[in-house]
Amino acid sequence: MSWIKPPGPVGPNLTIGLLGGSFNPAHSGHLYVSEVARKALRLNAVWWLVTPGNPLKRAGDLAELLYRVGVARNIAGRRAIVSDIETAFRTRYTVNSLRALRHRFPGTRFVWLMGSDNLAGFGRWKNWAAIAKLVPIVVVRRPGSALDTLKSPLVRRFGQARRLRPAPCVLLLDGPRNDQSSTTLRRDSVRSVLEPRLTP
Repeated sequence: MSWIKPPGPVGPNLTIGLLGGSFNPAHSGHLYVSEVARKALRLNAVWWLVTPGNPLKRAGDLAELLYRVGVARNIAGRRAIVSDIETAFRTRYTVNSLRALRHRFPGTRFVWLMGSDNLAGFGRWKNWAAIAKLVPIVVVRRPGSALDTLKSPLVRRFGQARRLRPAPCVLLLDGPRNDQSSTTLRRDSVRSVLEPRLTP
């Protein structure tokens, strides 16, 4: 694993935010979560980890990895580093990816980022409690899911921190609300294809 290059600068004095997911497709909501966390926590960088395959989704539901990475890079621009490093690690689960990152880059401080819309399903992630013990988790509230933070197994188990500290730590952040989602984008894309075009 030592030959795997980092997506961006790493080092003992750097704190890197990790936003993982299918990015199917990437959208401004991903960028919103990244930017709120980056500015609030003064992160040195944010890496978007585009998964080669989501265990909670059927393979046919995902676009090709290269396409998802390309769209993500167009959306992220210079504000986030887009990587498919999980392919090199050969990991399918977040807990294994985090262990691989910590092993490969031991001096770098990693923080897991997510929108509050992902909290409802977080309890279905493999070894979700172990994830919380590996790295601090920062949750950025998103429209329609703010109340999910109250009933989330993650928050019930570990509580809410008032500041960023070593894991286990669950920190909630607020910012201007962004309601764009991959599900909505896919639905609108299908609708644009199926609906007949109106002509004058």
